[in-house]
Amino acid sequence: MQIFEALRESHDRQRAMAEALLATTGDSPERAQRYSELKDELLAHARAEERFFYSPLMKHDAGVDLSRHGVAEHHEMDELLETLEDTDPSSPSWIATARKLKDKIFHHLEDEEHTFFQQAGKMLTDQQKTSLASQYVKDYQDALD
Repeated sequence: MQIFEALRESHDRQRAMAEALLATTGDSPERAQRYSELKDELLAHARAEERFFYSPLMKHDAGVDLSRHGVAEHHEMDELLETLEDTDPSSPSWIATARKLKDKIFHHLEDEEHTFFQQAGKMLTDQQKTSLASQYVKDYQDALD
């Protein structure tokens, strides 16, 4: 497995989890559970992705802006998660913020899958792509555990 497949697996989970979160209503146990799962997924993914995708790309001139952009989007998602933490789950502003989070997630994943991955593919060797995948998966799992 290469780093791109490992990241796409997490991306698919994030899309499904964001959709499931938006399907919940009110201050319900289901909403709390879905939010917790999505938050854990996003944080574990961002940590591992920054270490084992963006950090190696920073070693290439062409990867610096790409990596900064990706990390900045992770930060924007973190801020939306903090807003959700501080908002009543039954309020209209909670679901509005959750929609913004979903939109940010989907935008970020599109950026990565349709632009970043192609550019990164030219910067990383096949050995790096495979090695980074295993390191990403281990760090991701450690963060979830």
